[in-house]
Amino acid sequence: MDTQRLIMRRWRDEDREPFAAMNADPEVMEHFPAPLTRAESDHFVDRIEEEFDRAGHGLWALEVRDSGEFIGFAGLIWQTFDAPFLPAWEIGWRLARPAWGHGYATEAARQVLRHAFEKAGLDEIVSMTAKSNTRSQAVMKRLGMTHLTDFGHTRLAPDHPLFPHVAYHIKRP
Repeated sequence: MDTQRLIMRRWRDEDREPFAAMNADPEVMEHFPAPLTRAESDHFVDRIEEEFDRAGHGLWALEVRDSGEFIGFAGLIWQTFDAPFLPAWEIGWRLARPAWGHGYATEAARQVLRHAFEKAGLDEIVSMTAKSNTRSQAVMKRLGMTHLTDFGHTRLAPDHPLFPHVAYHIKRP
C-alpha cells in the first residue's frame, strides 16, 4: 500500500499518542462534532484494527517515507448509518495540520481507490463530509469523484452547524 512518499500500514502502539494529539486539535477536528479525548482516540484505533481483521482493509496509518513521521490515516470504512446512499464503503482521510497542503491526502486516497477496485473488488466508493469542508471536497474532486447528494447527517441534530453534509462517489473504472 505504499506510495512514492508515504508508507501505508497497519497501526502500531506508538501511533496512538500522535493520533490522539491530532484528534484533540480543534483545527483538525473543525468539521467534526468535537475533538476526541485520548480514550476516544484509542478506542477509534481499536475499531480501525477490528475492521482490518474483519474485512482485510480499513483506515491505514500514514507515515512519511523520508522521515518516518506518523501524519494521520487514509482508507476505507464500512458506513451503515441512516443515509440514502448507505450502507457503503467510504473512503476517508485525516491528517495532522503540519501535513496539510503537501498533497498527501490525495496521494494516499488514490492508492486506497486502487486497492478498493483492483484488490478488494469493490464496485463503488463513497465519501462524505460537512458541506463546509471545502478542503476535503477538493480532494474528492481530484480523485475523480462526482457529487452524489446533499443530505442531513442523521447522527447530528438538524440545527447543528455540521448537519448539512455532501456525499461524492466513484465507480470502478
